[in-house]
Amino acid sequence: MRSIAQPGAALPERIQWVEARGRAFSFTLAAGLPLLEAARRGFAEAGFAGGVLNMRGGALGPFAYVMPALSKTGANAAFYSDTFRPAGITRLKLGAMTLGERDGATFFHCHALWTETDGDLHGGHILPEESIVAESFEVEAFGIDGAMFVAEPDPETNFKLFGPVARAVTDANTTSRAFALRLRPNQDLAVALEGFCRQHGILRARIHGGVGSTIGAHFSDGRSVVPFATELAIKTGAIAPGAGGTLNAELDIALVDYLGGIAEGRLVRGDNPVLMTMELVLEVL
Repeated sequence: MRSIAQPGAALPERIQWVEARGRAFSFTLAAGLPLLEAARRGFAEAGFAGGVLNMRGGALGPFAYVMPALSKTGANAAFYSDTFRPAGITRLKLGAMTLGERDGATFFHCHALWTETDGDLHGGHILPEESIVAESFEVEAFGIDGAMFVAEPDPETNFKLFGPVARAVTDANTTSRAFALRLRPNQDLAVALEGFCRQHGILRARIHGGVGSTIGAHFSDGRSVVPFATELAIKTGAIAPGAGGTLNAELDIALVDYLGGIAEGRLVRGDNPVLMTMELVLEVL
């Protein structure tokens, strides 16, 4: 399987996880607010401090983002481009967001695909501080109680990355057992999730959110993405027994690579290793 050398030593525990409770809900991101504040308010009104969400459309403007890029210094296996600030209204096609904390304040990690005023499809990493909701739109969210994604220094990748940490349980209205996960580099996404579910006695689970990167991508229909640095969002994902009863993770994703290539599809099992990180929530069914 493909792998990329990271600047720091690999930790023995390859999945950082916290068991929690959660609930799926939808809410509207209010026009005129920064995307970060609109997301924070939506979760807070549902009784949650954080969680994950998926976007199936929407409009942002002003809007700012970065793309994956090669590292200029060698301090990281890959890095970010300079900031892009397209004019006018940007129309989202899809996206995934992790809402958590960084430096004691609410923050998010969000990858998406969108159409700018040039009419072309673009993608990348949305910047929380500079992106404004242009028109109100609805999103699908999953709030977690008993865990929070917190950005902390990661010696392996030499980035400050979101990972789940335990938090005191509140009186939030929850309906499901859930696990907040962060997958570390150089392990296949599907195989890692299947193994985690086996270890925890999970027979069926739904994936919510899903923000991270893979080393290129190989799809079930034979297509492949060769450039190694990507920004990836999980569109839909589920884990359930397949033929013969063994667990099978089905992951439909969208990504942009560091050359600007866009790809969408179902990942083939066993050949899509994580590049830097992958954050998601598993809802146990």
